[in-house]
Amino acid sequence: MLDIAIIGAGPAGYSAAINARKRDKSALVIGQSGGWLARAERIDNYPGLPGVSGAQLLETMRAQAEAMGAQTRPGVVHQVMDMGGTFALSLGGDFVEARRIILCTGAKQPRLLPGEERLLGRGVSYCGTCDAMLYRGKDVAVIAQGPEAVSEANFLASVCGSVTFFGAPDAALDARIVVSDKKPEEIVGDARVTALRASGEDMPFDGVFIFREAMALSALLPGLAMDGAFIRVDRSMHTSVPGVFAAGDCTGLPLQVAKAVGEGCIAALSAAQELR
Repeated sequence: MLDIAIIGAGPAGYSAAINARKRDKSALVIGQSGGWLARAERIDNYPGLPGVSGAQLLETMRAQAEAMGAQTRPGVVHQVMDMGGTFALSLGGDFVEARRIILCTGAKQPRLLPGEERLLGRGVSYCGTCDAMLYRGKDVAVIAQGPEAVSEANFLASVCGSVTFFGAPDAALDARIVVSDKKPEEIVGDARVTALRASGEDMPFDGVFIFREAMALSALLPGLAMDGAFIRVDRSMHTSVPGVFAAGDCTGLPLQVAKAVGEGCIAALSAAQELR
C-alpha cells in the first residue's frame, strides 16, 4: 500500500514526489514525461535554471525524485476507485493501492466521442487486458490515440472474433487485425454499444476499446468538481473528493512551471499532513 500515488509525470508530479519523500511518505509517479514542456527548446522564466530545455528540466526532476526514493512508472491510469479511506488505481491489467491521490494531469483533457461517456462499461472500455474476455469471439473496434493501442489491439486479436483498428499503427499489428482509414465520430447504442459511426458510416461492433495517452477527468474520477476545464481546489490543493489533491496546469491559469512546482509541493505537504 502506497502512501501517495501521483498521476502525471510533469513538474507538479515530480515536485509532489520530492516533497512527499521529504516527509518520509512512499510515493509513486505514474505517467509519461511529455507534453508541451518536453518539446520546449528553452525556458527562461524558471528561477535558477535560465536557458534550460524542457526535456532537460523534466529529466533533472525525475532523477531527483528517484534519488530521494520515489518510484516512477510509465502508463495510463484508467480509473481511480474510492475504496473508503484508500484508493485503487486501474493501470492496464494491474491495480495500485494508495492512501492519498494527487492529480497532476495537465491542462489538456481528451475530447470524448459522443456516446462514449454514456456507454462506458456497456461496450466502451479503456483496457484490453482487463476486458478482452468479455468479448471472446465478438467483433470490436480499437480507436488508437495513445502508445498502448498496438500492443492492446494485438492482445485483443488473440481473443476476439475480429478487431478493426482506427488510427495509424506505430508498430507491427497482428495479421488478423483490419486497419481502417475512416474517422471515428460517434459511439452508437442504447443499452449497449451496437456500432461505431466513422466517416458517416455506422459500422456494427460489440465493443469499442479506446486507448489514449491520458484519461478524461470525468472517466478517471467521477464526481470531481470542476471550474470549467480545470479542477476546483482550495489553497491546500484539496479537491472536492476527500483524500484527493490536484496540482499544476490541471488546476488553472497561469500554465507555468513555477506554479506547477509550487502547487505540487503544497499538495504533497497537505497529503502528508493528513497521513500523520
